[in-house]
Amino acid sequence: MTHHVATLGMVGHAILTFAQALEGRKRMPQSLAQILVHLVFSTKNREMLLADDIRDDLHAYIGGIVDNQKGKLLKAGSVADHIHLLIALPRTCAPSDLVQEIKTGSSKWLKTKGTRYTNFHWQGGYGIFSISPSHRPALEDYIATQAEHHRVVTFQEEYRRLLEKYEIQFDERYVWD
Repeated sequence: MTHHVATLGMVGHAILTFAQALEGRKRMPQSLAQILVHLVFSTKNREMLLADDIRDDLHAYIGGIVDNQKGKLLKAGSVADHIHLLIALPRTCAPSDLVQEIKTGSSKWLKTKGTRYTNFHWQGGYGIFSISPSHRPALEDYIATQAEHHRVVTFQEEYRRLLEKYEIQFDERYVWD
């Protein structure tokens, strides 16, 4: 019995010594990030499929997908043929992985929402643009006014302007699907 107590005493001493050693160390710094992105993509062939009555639910569903990836959907806006998302990108998830999760998950969800969406697909590509926090309010306003904006500007015109604004070179033959 004495032998067991002595062994436990040694283990207890080792644990105490380790705890004391950790106490004197500096704590690891946190990894922090604020990565705001404007994500834009359209329905396949820019088909006018996103009905007014589904959009709020679609935005909420996409918000859940982003939350599950540890990001935050800050603003969403859409019209019949495309969607704009302002996202606080999670620091642990590649942008392309998040986009794939959003597009795959929301497409599967839409297909459960009636015959109108049975063959629903998003376009293969997307545009994702970094946003300065100081530009966030203007972008939120822009996303909120998509319906008015698209009374006079097509998605293709808008998308070309975004690509030019962000100085992204593109070949028109490969942008649309």
